[in-house]
Amino acid sequence: MFSKKDPKKLLEIDIDQHELIETAQSRIRQKKRLYYHFVLFLLGSIFMIVANKFLNYYVEYNWFVWGICIWAFIFLLHLINVFVTNRFLGKAWERAQREKLVNLQKNKLASIQEEIEREAAKQASTKPKNPLP
Repeated sequence: MFSKKDPKKLLEIDIDQHELIETAQSRIRQKKRLYYHFVLFLLGSIFMIVANKFLNYYVEYNWFVWGICIWAFIFLLHLINVFVTNRFLGKAWERAQREKLVNLQKNKLASIQEEIEREAAKQASTKPKNPLP
């Protein structure tokens, strides 16, 4: 309120801080879901073993092994998504890709504009001059 700083700069800082806070909250949500998934995986695995071995549900076959393996694979994919893929393909990667594509589009537009100007200059130079009557 009584600051001597430029209000536009304060707004930019606030936007940057807001973006950082949103990114942090997103990461916290991802990790929280991963931990819930891990707890569910453990409880589900225990339930499958109990159902197969102690409650005699399809006792003739150890189906819980397949269930646990499939669920472990899905959990592993979730783990990779949260800790590996998101680190490499996160906000910074998205920003860099966006800037790269914008620059590529700007270069294409500039080359098209240059080509149009060359064609216009070429047509102007080949156009016959009308003699004055």
